[in-house]
Amino acid sequence: MFKDENRRNGDKDSLLEQLNALKQEDETLYNILAVDVWALAKTMDEFQPGFWSAFMKNRDLALKRFIDEVMRSKPVDVKRPPYLR
Repeated sequence: MFKDENRRNGDKDSLLEQLNALKQEDETLYNILAVDVWALAKTMDEFQPGFWSAFMKNRDLALKRFIDEVMRSKPVDVKRPPYLR
């Protein structure tokens, strides 16, 4: 009985270690991508002044369109409060 419990605890610890490693790898990848985007934007802004500003305006419009589309296609759950629908 103790042997099974110890094995389950070991499996749980191993799983938690794997999850933590994946979280760390995900954060590292996110940071690398952030640096890549920053470098690209800085370089493009040097070659074409105002690039970053135009990019952010386009990104804002695209995000608003995406959110509108998701909201239109999302089924309405009348049990949820109106601000969460």
